[in-house]
Amino acid sequence: MSPTPKPAPKTARITQDVFAQRLRAHVEHLAGQIGERNVSRPEALRAAADYIEAEWRRQGYQVIPHWYGLSGTQWANLEVTRPGNARPAEILLIGAHYDSVMGSPGANDNASGVAALLELSRLFADIVPALTVRFVAFVNEEPPFFLTRRQGSVVYAKAARARGDAIRLMVSLETMGCYRDERGSQHYPPLFGFFYPNRANFISFVSDFRSRALMYRAAQTFRRNSDFPLEHVATFRFIPGVAWSDHWSFWRQGYRALMVTDTAFYRYPYYHTSQDTPEKLAYPAFTRVTAGLAETFAALALGGLDNERD
Repeated sequence: MSPTPKPAPKTARITQDVFAQRLRAHVEHLAGQIGERNVSRPEALRAAADYIEAEWRRQGYQVIPHWYGLSGTQWANLEVTRPGNARPAEILLIGAHYDSVMGSPGANDNASGVAALLELSRLFADIVPALTVRFVAFVNEEPPFFLTRRQGSVVYAKAARARGDAIRLMVSLETMGCYRDERGSQHYPPLFGFFYPNRANFISFVSDFRSRALMYRAAQTFRRNSDFPLEHVATFRFIPGVAWSDHWSFWRQGYRALMVTDTAFYRYPYYHTSQDTPEKLAYPAFTRVTAGLAETFAALALGGLDNERD
């Protein structure tokens, strides 16, 4: 079962209901209390899954675990759904991975993405969308499973395609908590720096060329609903960082997908290190980003994807 439908709120209410303390509490629990969480620390990885499941149950959702076997052990991608009332077969999927790389507590990568995911699902409990909105917490995104058939989102996306799931857009929330105003704090692959700002004070939407129309639509919607700086790009998948999250798994299955990110290692000095800890994140900016995403996804789910078909 999903939460009992309620009238869609005014967008201002969504923004007012996003609180920095909620986001920080999620990050501190995952990256502080639990810490490093991956298959080399199975109890911690399961504790992270248990935390996400408990939060979703508190929000009124029925949690569906999608189990798969890996090295003789079962791991789960966790899913909750907000059914659409007009076109329930069509899906807006929002996901984030809950594991961390070995040797890191993973506050920004990717407790920040999970924190945003949990807050977005909480806000959607008060919305009756036209499309079905599905929230998924993916397991085993980090090496040694990254970009292999054993990556949790690869398993999930393949199964979704086999089921015939009509996923109109998949959004990966990846490494979202670092924002800085110093000149020179933002870096890029070669040539990109000629076209984008050198201050790390923005959130970015990243897609491949096939997904660019929906990425542009999402970017326009974000800008209508938030004054937080946004940059976006549709580019080649082989550029370092462009495919480095769970959206890649959905590209492989022919779905349109984009990544929402602070650009990770292009600005965050603690990326994939033991120093990726909760106090490093810029929570006021992260809160504004999450509020803008809530407005954006609500607008898309309430009809903003109407003209897009595979």
